[in-house]
This record gives sequence, structure tokens and C-alpha cells, in this order.
Amino acid sequence: MNLAAQINSILAALILLTAFGLLVQRRIYGLLHLFAWQGLFLSISTAVVGYTAGAHHLYISSVLTLLLKVLLLPYILYVLIHRLQIHKDVETMLNVPTTMLIGIALVIFSYHLTSPIRELSTLVTRSTLAVALATVMLGLLMMITRRNAVTQIIGFLAMENGLFFAATSATYGMPLVVELGVALDILIAAFIFGIFFFHIRTTFDSLDVEQMNRLKEED
Repeated sequence: MNLAAQINSILAALILLTAFGLLVQRRIYGLLHLFAWQGLFLSISTAVVGYTAGAHHLYISSVLTLLLKVLLLPYILYVLIHRLQIHKDVETMLNVPTTMLIGIALVIFSYHLTSPIRELSTLVTRSTLAVALATVMLGLLMMITRRNAVTQIIGFLAMENGLFFAATSATYGMPLVVELGVALDILIAAFIFGIFFFHIRTTFDSLDVEQMNRLKEED
């Protein structure tokens, strides 16, 4: 039991590390690699929790996470980026030091917010709940600070990773039917995002959100 908790804590630290990596990474393909690594750590963590808690449905969730967030979604995003010819550095609204300071503040806030829950909980995953909440907030911060529509979607997917990790940490996962429904929704959303990106690129000749805002102000 203690070994499983330690392994899960290490995986939680790696998930948090990849969340910070997504914040500071400026190369679009680097973002894809970090997102895939985060999905891999999340998949392994889910399997460890399933083994520890005897929750066999988490094994299915682990496999779904591996297939969807490590293989399929990064591949779909890679194809979109290649076809949209996005090869330059990703522009951010804030510089890296400021973004990192805000991210650290969010992590401290997450630990403070979840401290009563960690004291009362008897689950093996109680120590990772703060990391899960911090991952959600860092994904939201990434969506706010990035100017490119594709990177904002990666931030949204990273935030969803945090929500899934939070569900696993707080209650040993959601019911399998709910998890299958969420996985299907995310896959459908990825295809809709792809169509949406192509329409934006065709109409505005750019995926920079700031340029679209300026066009709206001029109208």
C-alpha cells in the first residue's frame, strides 16, 4: 500500500512537471510531446490506483487514456498542425518568468485549498488531489496566456487531464459508462476542432486569436 502511494505520488509529480512544461514550451511539436507524456503518466497512475483499490474498471480507463491521449489525439493534432503549416514558435501573452510565478502561486493555492480534504481522507490518492487541482488550473492558465487557437486546445485537453486525475484521486474514478462517454466526447471534439481550425485559417489566414480580435474591433 505504501509503495503504491509512493509510486502514485511520483507519477503525480511528473504530471505536474509536464503541466509546467506545457506553460513554458514555445515549440508547437514540443507541446504535443509533453501532452503525450502527460497522458502516459496519467494512464500509468490510473492503472496503479486500479490495482491498489481493486477497481478493475480503472484498467479500462487506463487503456482508454493510453490510446486516446498518448496515441490518437497527439496524432490528430500532429496532422492538423502539419496541414495548417504551423512551424513557428508559439506566441504567448505573458513572458515565461511571469507565467511560471503565476503557475507556482496556483500550485500553492491548490495545496492550501485541498489541505482539509487530505487530512480527512483515507484514500491512497489523498496526497495527489492538490496536484490534480493544480493541473486543472495550469491548463486553464495555458488557455488564457496562449494566442494560438491550436495551443489553446492543447491547454483545454491538459485541463481535462487534470479533471480526470482529480476524479481518480478523489473517488477512485468515475463510473465506466461516464468515462466512456467522456472519451467519446473528447474524440468527437478533436474532429470538430480540426474542422474549426481549417475554417478559421481559410477565413482569416491566421490562427492567432489576437488578430481575430482586432478584425472584430475594426468591424
